[in-house]
Amino acid sequence: MIMRIVVDGDSCPVKAEIAETAGRYGVQVVMVSSYDHTLQPADGVAVIQVDRSSQSADLYIANHVAKGDIVVTQDYGLAALVLAKSCSSLSPRGEIFHPGNIDRLLERRHVHAKARRGGQRHKGPKPFTNEDRKHFAEVLSKLLEHLQENV
Repeated sequence: MIMRIVVDGDSCPVKAEIAETAGRYGVQVVMVSSYDHTLQPADGVAVIQVDRSSQSADLYIANHVAKGDIVVTQDYGLAALVLAKSCSSLSPRGEIFHPGNIDRLLERRHVHAKARRGGQRHKGPKPFTNEDRKHFAEVLSKLLEHLQENV
């Protein structure tokens, strides 16, 4: 089985870490982003550009991933879709999405969206740090090792 890392690239802060880690493991990377974002292909990194509508990258990814792919996304909805297609998924902060946590995350997203519509405000995510980058690279490395050992 040929494994790829597919990245929801519009707002992904760890693109360089993904490319570097994937290169060490000989894994192809596909960055998917809208035409509003300029991404450059590189050795082992393909770039797919989609239109700028709000869900275009997510829909492209959901429709083009294959069993065994790894998807990097901050979007819980996309994570749920790719988990259903037997893909692995993790966030840019290194949180692995799995059947045991995705329902809770989707419910939390729904509750927060409902509160925002009602005028409530929630704190946004904490600033992204170098420790977050390092943690992500470590989690991705461990995931790649695990998946390559079990092929």
